[in-house]
Amino acid sequence: MGVLKQWLPYVLSGISAGGQYALIAVGYTMVYGILRLINFAHGDIFMVAGLIMVYLSATMPLYAALPAVVILTVALGFAVERCAYKPLRQAPRMSVMISAIGVSYLLQNLAYYVTGGVPKHPELPWISDTITILGASTKRVTVITPVLTLVLVVALVILIKRTKVGMAMRAASKDFETAQLMGIKINSVISFTFIIGSALAAVASFLFFSNYTTIAP
Repeated sequence: MGVLKQWLPYVLSGISAGGQYALIAVGYTMVYGILRLINFAHGDIFMVAGLIMVYLSATMPLYAALPAVVILTVALGFAVERCAYKPLRQAPRMSVMISAIGVSYLLQNLAYYVTGGVPKHPELPWISDTITILGASTKRVTVITPVLTLVLVVALVILIKRTKVGMAMRAASKDFETAQLMGIKINSVISFTFIIGSALAAVASFLFFSNYTTIAP
């Protein structure tokens, strides 16, 4: 029992960190799977979601702040796709990659401007509280993360396998040009992919920055 009490917090923290990185990675790879584009701005959207969470959680109740963070992060991801990537849909791949790097630097510098470069420390009630499991102390977020990650991944698999938009996403991933010729609205599919990826980044930011409470551009 003593060994379990000693090692359990580390096991839970490892599983929790893996779930948080998984949510970030799924959103990242979804964009690459369809556009074959390395979305350099995805990590910055994750960071911006954390900063939005800091400001909203300080001014709003948690039950209102968290959905607002997801909505604003999704809006940011959608805006990035429409402004930085859609106009370059037919451009050489290198041009799109340079645009992605430019968006990444833009978000970083906007974050520096807003925060003054000072790291922020989010404090989320309940989620960041310490609980005891089998005599070992750990944060509640380490227990929430694997359950929430599993639920979201299963929901995403069902979306991709069972819905019309999921079929369109799989078709676009398999053959972009042929999917267009078959009448699939590629722009809508790509925008939806960015929306899902940004939403997953927002959820990952709740979990990650509740566990590692420092956000810096």
